[in-house]
Amino acid sequence: MATNITLDRIAAEPADHAAAGVDARGDERASARRPLIGLSRAELADALGDLGIPPAQRRMRASQLWGWLYGRGATDFAAMTNIAKDLRARLEGACDLARPEIVTEQVSNDGTRKWLLRLPASEPGGRAPEIETVYIPEADRGTLCISSQIGCTLTCTFCHTGTQRLVRNLTAGEIVGQILLARDRIGDWPGAEAPDPRGLPVGDRKITNIVLMGMGEPLYNFDNVRTAMDIASDGEGLSISKRRITLSTSGIVPMMERAGAEAGLMLAVSLHAVRDDLRDVLVPINRKYPIATLLDACRNYPGLSNARRITFEYVMLKGVNDSVAEARELVRLLAGIPAKINLIPFNPWPGSPYECSDWEQIERFAEVVNRAGYASPIRTPRGRDIMAACGQLKSASEKLRASERRAMAPLPANTGGAVS
Repeated sequence: MATNITLDRIAAEPADHAAAGVDARGDERASARRPLIGLSRAELADALGDLGIPPAQRRMRASQLWGWLYGRGATDFAAMTNIAKDLRARLEGACDLARPEIVTEQVSNDGTRKWLLRLPASEPGGRAPEIETVYIPEADRGTLCISSQIGCTLTCTFCHTGTQRLVRNLTAGEIVGQILLARDRIGDWPGAEAPDPRGLPVGDRKITNIVLMGMGEPLYNFDNVRTAMDIASDGEGLSISKRRITLSTSGIVPMMERAGAEAGLMLAVSLHAVRDDLRDVLVPINRKYPIATLLDACRNYPGLSNARRITFEYVMLKGVNDSVAEARELVRLLAGIPAKINLIPFNPWPGSPYECSDWEQIERFAEVVNRAGYASPIRTPRGRDIMAACGQLKSASEKLRASERRAMAPLPANTGGAVS
């Protein structure tokens, strides 16, 4: 049976890693202090300089902070025992370690966890936007699905998130904060224990993989995504290999080469159709970057090799894109691209216009792809009972009035806000 945990219950838990999603110091005090989560090492050193730390000491002090933030998951400066008390007091007064606030935590029958997270309002008295983050445990691994934007601008017709208007990009700190919050809640720090251990993997690491497949299009927020994933992959902190971090894009062709060259992450492409006329409907960005253009960008993706294959995601929609003929065309289109093809049974959501393909048809489709030499796993739906499965994420932020959305932090020039 799926369970829901409200903010009130989490706030009542002991003030340790389990309660780190709630900033007990209060919104006003937190908002007046400089957030440290999401800063690069150089930016951490600059923050220390603002506190009067001499230049000769900044690198060492920044390294100490880095270890506490990302190696041990500290949520309180008082715990940083190898840092002098007077510096800890200065940090406490000027800086903030808060995670996103947990509104609800849901645990699926299959162990999948979904958190609805509230972010700070952009102005006093304004409504706070919300995002969703999902953790998918398996016996020997755990995948964290994180969001990169509040809402989405791409309006893919099979995706629940696509029905929510874009509010703004997430900051690097808000992206990293999702990882820290998840590690708090599942006991993934040294010596920590999960408040609810059901279904968690066996082993020291509970989060082994990260996928940027939550709310939003990561390539429309690339600078912040790159900074956040550099922090996530740092060997002296969260230490998640970039080969275990996958960026999923709907096909923002002009950004793909830069993403491969600068971020070095694994790439997943939301394809979902083998004809432009159909993909124009399912993934409307296809009208700007059609299939041939997208696949050329895939062939030229920096670092592409048999060891660093592109994953093509293909949602199975009954009577829409699931014929054996379309499976053959998919194989033809991807010829020469080192690839894996993820077949995703459609996960319904309220008001969705599609149905999931019959299981026998999915297997026939997969057989064609497998015979062509492509790995073609059929993704087992996880978290359907708590609306945490692929394509089901959607927060309540769409309820923000237009004036409130405009008051949020402005979108950088490359966000695609002008995409029709």
